[in-house]
Amino acid sequence: MKALEFHRNIPRFAAARLADSLAPGGGAGVGPLKLAEIDQPAPPGSDWVRVRPRLAGICGSDLATVNGRSARYFEPLVSFPFIPGHEVVGDLDDDTRVVLEPVLGCVSRNITPTCAPCDDGRLGNCEHVTFGDLEPGIQTGSCHDTGGGWSTAFWAHNSQLHTVPDDLSDEAAVIVEPAACGVHAALMANVPDNGTVVVLGSGTLGLLTLAALRVHTNPRTILATARYPEQRQMASSLGADMVTAPDEVRRSVRRMTGSRAVSQAGNRPRSNAHAGSVDRLSGGADVVIDCVGSADSLTDAMAITRPRGRIVLVGMPATVNLELTPLWHRELELVGAYTYGTELLADGSSSRTFDLAFDLVRRFDLGNLVSATYPLNRYQDAIQHASSAGSRGAVKIAFDLRDEKERYRQ
Repeated sequence: MKALEFHRNIPRFAAARLADSLAPGGGAGVGPLKLAEIDQPAPPGSDWVRVRPRLAGICGSDLATVNGRSARYFEPLVSFPFIPGHEVVGDLDDDTRVVLEPVLGCVSRNITPTCAPCDDGRLGNCEHVTFGDLEPGIQTGSCHDTGGGWSTAFWAHNSQLHTVPDDLSDEAAVIVEPAACGVHAALMANVPDNGTVVVLGSGTLGLLTLAALRVHTNPRTILATARYPEQRQMASSLGADMVTAPDEVRRSVRRMTGSRAVSQAGNRPRSNAHAGSVDRLSGGADVVIDCVGSADSLTDAMAITRPRGRIVLVGMPATVNLELTPLWHRELELVGAYTYGTELLADGSSSRTFDLAFDLVRRFDLGNLVSATYPLNRYQDAIQHASSAGSRGAVKIAFDLRDEKERYRQ
């Protein structure tokens, strides 16, 4: 079978980081990711089935890994070599079309009794990601034993699979997994009715979180930041009431909430103050959802969230240095939103996140977010495109394995 394998190679990892700093996505050409012909290993157990990918998305965590920017935190949580790819729509051997729910929890690891988070449907919080019948891996795409979506075949546990309705295209189906992340983030935000929400970033996760906020919460105003014209247009179409540039977000939130500016110039004579200088706000938004995860975005989040407000960190953040005094002084909540499982809804009912994600994808026709696809043998072009998607007017880049799938059918 054909696969993009990621090997443990520290010098190449460092080279990838340097190359990416010179040109977005440059790490794909010099890093540990290589296209190879390999034999698919035996299935991990009797409850595992083969999936032949049709489309496999490239997400921000994939890019961080390939470009040498992933945190060392993950080193004990992966097993080498692994095949990336966890946003997948593919076919079983009986031609059933499925979407992958990639988290590897207690059930897929054959661990009994299951841990408390898995019992409660919080699969992303599984306590046993390095134990059980599998090699370490927080999800498919980081575990050696399972393989991943950037290949012509991989193994999935029956509990990880969702049948795709006939009315959804492959492009819509490959958006279901990141849409589930957006739904989980929106529900984790605990947005008060008639509250104010800021979404930092209008990449894939930002846009999907915007759509989920519109469906599952009832805010007065949603403000989003977007760096590029296409992102601004899509953010508006998916639910943002206001869209602003990242470097204008503090001024925009000040106007939206009626807060006052607390600036470094605040104690100077008025004639010497810089009229537009905003260090932080007296009040701020009820909730800020950070879909960027950089030092700048987290600093902005703490500056624009009202005292005792909530900041939700979505997606995989960078390794950052932060001034945390405002977190302490304003008694802010900073919470992470990692994946999915079972969600508690406002009416007291519960639902699997992926069921809600299928509905979201259908409601907003989110298959349109797939901007371009590439065959595996053009993986360097694909990584470069995904790494500069916003500036090129794109959202989601994916590998297209539909021709390869037929070629490698056994």
